Amino acid sequence: MKHKLVKDIMISNPPSVTLGTELNFVVDKLLENQVLGMPVVDQEQRVVGFVSEQNCIRSLLLSSYHREGSTFVEEVMFDQPLTVSPNDSIVDLAKRMTENKPKIYPVVENGKLVGLVHRSAVMQVLRDAQQVFANVA
Repeated sequence: MKHKLVKDIMISNPPSVTLGTELNFVVDKLLENQVLGMPVVDQEQRVVGFVSEQNCIRSLLLSSYHREGSTFVEEVMFDQPLTVSPNDSIVDLAKRMTENKPKIYPVVENGKLVGLVHRSAVMQVLRDAQQVFANVA
């Protein structure tokens, strides 16, 4: 358990959107990939933000009420996303998750997006380790 790393449970080739993407496309991509949120990247695949269902719902509600024009991802994204390294330990990430709200963390290596790790995947590893320990004891 101590030696399990983020790269062991991350989703490789994760869904993401680039700056300048219209919100309707972002919503379609979230729904298509059945994710609660995804990274926003620049042309070099550097993570510059994170957009969630909550961001989209809020914006869609406002734009439908006010009948405004197109909204772009950079207008609704969180622009200071928390990221992790593929070589971070799952135990360390679990501790971070108890202190911070994100349910999904972009995994970044050499400044570029390489994966996503979900809170549910971390929870699964912790539960599996607990069951193994219980069976040994």
